[in-house]
Amino acid sequence: MPSRSSTRLAALTVAAVCSATSAVVVAAPAHADSVRIHDIQGTTRVSPYAGKQVTDVTGIVTGVRTYGSSKGFWIQDPNPDADPATSEGVFVFTSSAPKVAVGDAVGVSGTVSEFVPGGTSSGNQAVTEIVRPTVTVVSAGNAVPAATVVDARSVPATYAPAGDPAANNSVNALPLRPGAYALDLYESLEGMNVQVSDVRVVGATDPYTELWVTVKPWENRNRRGGTVYGSYDAQNTGRLQIQSLGKTADFPAANVGDRLTGTTEGPLDYNQFGGYTVAANRIGALESAGVERETTRKQKNGELAVATYNVENLDPSDTTFAAHASAIVNNLKSPDIVSLEEIQDNNGATDDGTVAADRTVTELTDAIVAAGGPRYDWRSIDPADKTDGGEPGGNIRQVFLFNPERVSFTDRAGGDATTAAGVTTERGKAALTVSPGRIDPANAAWNSSRKPLVGEFVFRGRTVFVIANHFNSKGGDQGLTSQYQPAARSSETQRHQQATLVNAFVKDILDTQENADVVALGDINDFEFSGTAKLLEGDGELWSAVKSLPRSERYSYVYQGNSQVLDQILVSPSIRRGCDFTYDSVHINAEFNDQISDHDPQVLRFKP
Repeated sequence: MPSRSSTRLAALTVAAVCSATSAVVVAAPAHADSVRIHDIQGTTRVSPYAGKQVTDVTGIVTGVRTYGSSKGFWIQDPNPDADPATSEGVFVFTSSAPKVAVGDAVGVSGTVSEFVPGGTSSGNQAVTEIVRPTVTVVSAGNAVPAATVVDARSVPATYAPAGDPAANNSVNALPLRPGAYALDLYESLEGMNVQVSDVRVVGATDPYTELWVTVKPWENRNRRGGTVYGSYDAQNTGRLQIQSLGKTADFPAANVGDRLTGTTEGPLDYNQFGGYTVAANRIGALESAGVERETTRKQKNGELAVATYNVENLDPSDTTFAAHASAIVNNLKSPDIVSLEEIQDNNGATDDGTVAADRTVTELTDAIVAAGGPRYDWRSIDPADKTDGGEPGGNIRQVFLFNPERVSFTDRAGGDATTAAGVTTERGKAALTVSPGRIDPANAAWNSSRKPLVGEFVFRGRTVFVIANHFNSKGGDQGLTSQYQPAARSSETQRHQQATLVNAFVKDILDTQENADVVALGDINDFEFSGTAKLLEGDGELWSAVKSLPRSERYSYVYQGNSQVLDQILVSPSIRRGCDFTYDSVHINAEFNDQISDHDPQVLRFKP
């Protein structure tokens, strides 16, 4: 693997000897005579030999990892026992390039360790390893144990067992039931040679040379080939990550919907960036599905088009301005108002106190004109330095672009990083006290997070209030493959507080003017069925318009093979009741390996 990937790859399954804080706490080491691999793996997620010395553990080498800090190899016993819960494979951590080859018959002595990728605080499951090994090669050129087939028939429909309440909902000590739960099946195959065949790609190849496939062709499939994540009970059991033990140059550049035809085969690993992963010695041939980037329709004269687009840490050093401009002009058809998220300051990640972003925005608006689009005007509020989270030094913020030939902005002086916008009455209708402004920026709910940007627009004589949001990220949440089931979502707490504040602000507008047109949009960092969305919607003050789409079309982001909603546009009752709005999730990024952002933009068209 190349140096650009080695840092992250090193974190995938670095052995416990590299991070004492990542090891499962075990009893004092004791000596154990020669044992078989299935004895070491046992019938639960934690080895009964954890912390013990083992001698002359025999097996055939099935895979060798020579890159990153997780150097080592997998061995598998060619003579399995009769228990489907016990894996016959195990990883041997060597710390330096292994001096073995696939097909070698070896004897390994060392210490059994349970390593938790990402550390115990991550909640991840542990990987059973033999560390500080002494390795003896007995013979070479042996047949590798036949790969276990993982397919739609073998993977259970239920994702994971409920954890033990007495152990903080951990599943570690529960007996594995590979016939009942997908995560138990995968754990029972940890370290073993497995294969998948003729599988569909559900997560495009990323910069770290990995992709996601599903072994269940019809599991929550959408028309573009993705696998939709539609509820907390629909984790999509057929997803597996694919990495390669070979050359990076040979790894396929795949998009969602493509297929890996033939056989993909290698040891089943577990890492902190996705859980169960086929570390492939052989990867199937890439067959393109020909999925193309979408284009929405142009708004009609009487329609106002409002869009949200996360441009992923855009700053003047980036080379993506022309591509973003083309997306806005050609794929989004030049919306009247565009809420941009993740606009960085004028020198990006350089942390020198710079907070202004006029160079960043001007470069984008100039590129839009060059792409044949309108000369957008813009409004924003610079954050106080290092207060809004995101990439250190970047000072990300939301920015309104608007086409002055079709919509005007109502400027009301006084808005800044710390001044709270309020709602007042002007000629019997709702108005903002400052525009642009921020919603309750001093509230602790926005600590190290973006404060909502609110603005007052006028289209064809009617005022439209727009609230641009970028809620707290999901960082710190336990993964779907966590040892704790159900997985905890600790980051929700802050998003719930943020959603409550935004809903209260919208309620203030509607209490002042019942029929006010309000649009709250942006990177909500949560699903349309989430508690965050419910709090935003409140008692009907807002409604997430993505729910006007068929369930299979509701997604703006692809994460670990799940097509899911993070970006939303919510509307007030006057817009929803009009029944003359259209919503489009425009898929131009999330499904593609050459994406310019990890988010797909969303467009709402309606008649105020």
